[in-house]
Amino acid sequence: MLVFERPSETAVASAVDALRKDFGERAVTSHSVREHHSHGEGMRDAGLPDVVVFPETNEEVASIVKLCNQARIPVIAFGTGTSLEGHLKALYGGVCIDLSRMNNILQVNAEDLDCRVQAGVTREQLNAEIRSTGLFFPIDPGANASLGGMSATRASGTNAVRYGTMKENILGLTVVTPDGRIIKTGTRARKSSAGYDLTRLYVGSEGTLGIITEIQLKLYGVPERISAAVCQFDELSNAVNVVITAMQLGIPMARIELLDEVQMDACIKYSKLEGFAAKPTLFMEFHGTDAYVAEQIEQMKSITADYGGSDYRFADKPEDRTKLWKARHDAYWAGMSYKPGNQAFATDSCVPISRLADCIAAAKAEIAKTSLTCMIVGHVGDGNFHVQISFNPDNAQEREQAETAAAQIARIAIGMGGTCTGEHGIGIHKLDALKEEHGEAVDVMRTIKKALDPNNIMNPGKTIPMN
Repeated sequence: MLVFERPSETAVASAVDALRKDFGERAVTSHSVREHHSHGEGMRDAGLPDVVVFPETNEEVASIVKLCNQARIPVIAFGTGTSLEGHLKALYGGVCIDLSRMNNILQVNAEDLDCRVQAGVTREQLNAEIRSTGLFFPIDPGANASLGGMSATRASGTNAVRYGTMKENILGLTVVTPDGRIIKTGTRARKSSAGYDLTRLYVGSEGTLGIITEIQLKLYGVPERISAAVCQFDELSNAVNVVITAMQLGIPMARIELLDEVQMDACIKYSKLEGFAAKPTLFMEFHGTDAYVAEQIEQMKSITADYGGSDYRFADKPEDRTKLWKARHDAYWAGMSYKPGNQAFATDSCVPISRLADCIAAAKAEIAKTSLTCMIVGHVGDGNFHVQISFNPDNAQEREQAETAAAQIARIAIGMGGTCTGEHGIGIHKLDALKEEHGEAVDVMRTIKKALDPNNIMNPGKTIPMN
């Protein structure tokens, strides 16, 4: 059993005084700053930390963690605050470590297609700074998240179907352990059989085993040609079947995104998309040489025609592609604006591609049992889709409906050989689903947590059920 109790006011006050002495104005206790750091973009049930500290070096992070470990005070890492599963809620108060000042690109090795960055660097910042090298970093969750946060949640994005997730694109890490040691995992080599793979242990650990402060990342060459396409359908099932067929035929899509009719309606209104109907829609992107992209496009045109796809249009100019993909990346905010004042519960189930149509249909049936507005969007090329469930946070019945529907959708995905979370992580919202998905293996996870963090100070109450 993992046990944690809120530290005494005396212990917290002493720690805050020590942090103020060491960090001065970079140790902040104002209510507005603490509130900002108490939640992500998901369900906004705030749990305020007692103090927010802004370190600038690995050694400063280590000094904060050592202090907290000695006093048994919780530590919560903060990147840009875009998480969706309650990772940032300070369930027991404690110290929030904001890594935004650790935002330097430390090394770019263009000839080896890799780089080393601090955890506070965002994906957009990295790509802007390496553009002149002809390289890019592909992982792109909808938000402009920090690379430390993306590593900690094992994030994914629209082009994971081609380039993989964060898990496949991290070569090594620098991590501050719960007792304040600074360790390095992995190397710049593309493979290694040396010892336990600690990099994979920390990637996706959601701040519960240590704090990631630096990341060694893979980079890729910018393709010779990039072309985007959009195709609309009368039936959601037809759009899903296009995806399944394309993946089973091995067409190397760079991106293939599904929006149902409700999500498309929200995006049309929010992003001012012209010439589109509120119908199930696929957003696609192709990377490669001119000939290779042309071949992929012809294959996809044939497949979409077989399933009744219409209004097939292309975007080759960068500004046109940017507008389309910005609309897709803004889908969450489009959904939020669809019902002003509401909050959203966002699921992120992932299933084997052969079960994608069944799972989405079952999710739609589950949604139909509620009185809530819901929309579906997803990186469906790898079987991952989101159901954004809108509810009035002041209406207990609506909140219960949203939580019940989200839990059941996760259960359906698990029953189809899938997972309750393809990219958002567990946080506090999916602890029960984790137990259902992994069973006895959760005890092994808990054993690892106890061994590495015996005082349970690292983001306690998240990711691993306490008992």
